[in-house]
Amino acid sequence: MLRHFRESFIVTILGLVAAFCFGYYAQGHSLVAGLDAAFLAFLLAILETAFSFDNAVVNASVLKNLTAKWQKCFLTWGMVIAVFGMRILFPLLIVSFSAWVDPWEATKIALFHHQRYEEVVTAAHASIAGFGSAFLMLVGLSFFVKDTHSPVWISCIERPLMKLRVIPFVSYILTFAILAGFVLWFDHKDGYSFSIAALFGMVAYFLLEQFEHLMGRPTQGGGGLATFIYLEFLDASFSFDGVIGAFAVTNDIVLIAIGLGIGAMFVRSMTVALVQGGHLSQYPYLEAGAFYAIVTLAFITALNVKIEVPEIISGLSGIVWIGGSLIYSIMMNRRNLTN
Repeated sequence: MLRHFRESFIVTILGLVAAFCFGYYAQGHSLVAGLDAAFLAFLLAILETAFSFDNAVVNASVLKNLTAKWQKCFLTWGMVIAVFGMRILFPLLIVSFSAWVDPWEATKIALFHHQRYEEVVTAAHASIAGFGSAFLMLVGLSFFVKDTHSPVWISCIERPLMKLRVIPFVSYILTFAILAGFVLWFDHKDGYSFSIAALFGMVAYFLLEQFEHLMGRPTQGGGGLATFIYLEFLDASFSFDGVIGAFAVTNDIVLIAIGLGIGAMFVRSMTVALVQGGHLSQYPYLEAGAFYAIVTLAFITALNVKIEVPEIISGLSGIVWIGGSLIYSIMMNRRNLTN
């Protein structure tokens, strides 16, 4: 198991050294500032890792169908996209569009005007939440309504949902209805931003679905580019709240990128460990638990626009679902052995 985390530990060491050097030189060669920067990056990494196990399980359910080459791409090129794309470039684009400045000016705001950077990114929360909650809701609901999955964990919920699969685009209909309820609850400004972004999230998921059908749905040991792109969008949707939540720790984009980047690497290592260790088949209800966690996260992401839900609540919700499905899997495995 530990061999899957070798690269993650290396990235952690390099990241913390980089954070220390950044703090040390940014604050006039202050040892205390360097240690403080390293600690903040480490704290962000811990939070990102601890609250992303559901992300790893869902990723593993998709990644298990890919060849070793594409699994390696997920750890290498996928990591570059996760850190530089979602933890650095994405917030800069938000600043650029929201503040109506060019990317270079947005970069200067992020690096030298931390308070302004935090205010701009936080002000775009409704749009970020709209896209993320729509995409995650579709990911979660599609698992329950698209195909008959086995084994069934919570039958009173899953069996009725599976019967709905005969309705065309049922996952989109359910997602639209649920998020429309949130839009009616929000004030006009947030509701407008949320609804437009949610539509983009639904369109993005639809296009990825069509691209996957065009490229061919992956089978065990197959798959490729389409599934890789889907995984990156999935990771992006999971990371939205993490980028916003990081401001509770620091508003320094460099430390946020380092800390969340370390966490993203551990999530990827957990994903590969789950796949190569065969844990999804060993604990058969784990996958359903992860998709329950995704639907819950989608609700919390939308709810955050109106009510500030503590980061620990969203994190613990995933842990509860994953933990519950894991315990139930162990109980069922023992029962099958005794029968």
